[in-house]
Amino acid sequence: MFFRKLAMCVSALLFAGSVFAAEPQTGPVIEGFGPVFEVPEGSWNLKKNKKYKVSMDVSATADFSGELNRRFESAARFLNMHARNGIKPGNIEFVIVVHGSAGKDLLTDQAYRARYEEPNPNTVMLNVLDEAGVKIYLCGQTAAYRGFSVEELNPVVSMALSAMTAHVRLQAEGFTLIPF
Repeated sequence: MFFRKLAMCVSALLFAGSVFAAEPQTGPVIEGFGPVFEVPEGSWNLKKNKKYKVSMDVSATADFSGELNRRFESAARFLNMHARNGIKPGNIEFVIVVHGSAGKDLLTDQAYRARYEEPNPNTVMLNVLDEAGVKIYLCGQTAAYRGFSVEELNPVVSMALSAMTAHVRLQAEGFTLIPF
């Protein structure tokens, strides 16, 4: 009995170690961004044949110059992990609402370079998110406060009256806010 329990514990540890030791993978929705790890088959997940409307609030930028915004990366991760686990990409409608210091991450390379002397590290990821159908809204109050004109924004970005307005409307339209 003791050896059987010991064998089960060792097997469980080896299995758990193999799950967590695997390298993260990107795709299939957002290639090159949003790396995810495999989890055990049957892990609690979204229902496969249901449609989801999801929104994410992004108010902070990267800690260091030249880094990607981790919250945009999280949006890519959400889409990749669910597609890898049986959720059809067409069953998830995703919106990102940006305000605060993260507003700068939506500038074109030219506008970003004029302000920060380097190209916007988020440009490629924003474009790939857009190609996957993710809608990106910038708080108009943030844009005005920070002096960002519509012409300076990446073309995949739409302006909202405010982030608060966007969240109220999205909630009224049935979107679930990812709270972190």
